[in-house]
Amino acid sequence: MRWMMKVLVLPLLLLCLWPLQNGAQACKCSPKHPQEHFCQSDIVIKAKVTHVTVDVARRLKYHILISETLKNPIRRYFHAIHTLPSTAACGVILTKGTEYLFMANIQRDGGLYIFSCDFFEPWEALSATQKNLLRRYKLGCDCKIKRCDSFPCGPSSPKECLWSDFLLQTSHGEQARNFACKKGKDGSCAWYRGLNVINSE
Repeated sequence: MRWMMKVLVLPLLLLCLWPLQNGAQACKCSPKHPQEHFCQSDIVIKAKVTHVTVDVARRLKYHILISETLKNPIRRYFHAIHTLPSTAACGVILTKGTEYLFMANIQRDGGLYIFSCDFFEPWEALSATQKNLLRRYKLGCDCKIKRCDSFPCGPSSPKECLWSDFLLQTSHGEQARNFACKKGKDGSCAWYRGLNVINSE
């Protein structure tokens, strides 16, 4: 009888641990350049968090006041941004009274959502150059930003910009904070900062 109990307990234990393992893996994000977030997001806004409530689905509902819209093809005004109630479930914690740059997506229910793998930063934490480059990110949405983790590393296409911050073991380095990948008149792509262009090669 004891051996039967052991045979049954092990599968049940594994079954109980399986959702926990999945939940732990659910928030593993592949680092993206801010421009990639911009191009892949539905909405990009600068907004202040005024207060927080809980919606009918028990998700956190951060009420926001938008001060600037940088991307919004549907031209709809949003009064709130939703997230899951736990950071373990990929939810995010925002600070009341803080102004953020949000790069978020619209879900099937029509609401605006932000998760831990999305881009959200306090506006004051952004570099002055990055604030200016936000208006240029859209010029490189046809380009591809290629991560360069180790040497040798080179572009495989003229439409690629090599993201080499990872050589210094960071995803928040000089290129992430101060450069945009821009498409030129000849169709090739290169890093852009202010009035200076740094070639991908």
